[in-house]
Amino acid sequence: MKKIKLDDLDALIFDFDGVLTNNKVHLDQNGNEWVSCSRSDGLAFDVLRKFKKHTYIISTEKNKVVAARAKKLKIPVLFGIQNKSKALKKLSKKKLFNLDRTLYVGNDLNDYEAIKLCGYSACPLDSHKKIKKISTFNLDVKGGSGVVRYILEELLKLNFLKIMSSK
Repeated sequence: MKKIKLDDLDALIFDFDGVLTNNKVHLDQNGNEWVSCSRSDGLAFDVLRKFKKHTYIISTEKNKVVAARAKKLKIPVLFGIQNKSKALKKLSKKKLFNLDRTLYVGNDLNDYEAIKLCGYSACPLDSHKKIKKISTFNLDVKGGSGVVRYILEELLKLNFLKIMSSK
């Protein structure tokens, strides 16, 4: 497997559905949607924030649940995005990060072009086969099961205990 370090990256971009969620949506009798996310990703985003890397969630989903989760995670979000690659190019120019030094994490065909733009990419175990084929890293964890935590601990080899105990 290819190796990667946090120092290799200027930015980390995460899709929402199928990456931070298990790609399922639940509906109540009033049509309100809700999703399942892993709390271990919350801790992972806390650790990631300490390194001051550009970190974003980009989603085609229009439901406000995406914004609500991003707010709780304290991660900037772009949601309701129809063309992720165009949004990513614009974001990298605005925030001055290099796409060749960006890790994009996606799971489905609407991530395909954005993945191809970035120097590094990763996808959960249950991703679409075409996404698996082009991703730098095929993860051993399914979407919604701690993908961010897995990336930080297993791919980037970050020691959470050491990082969390440092001031």
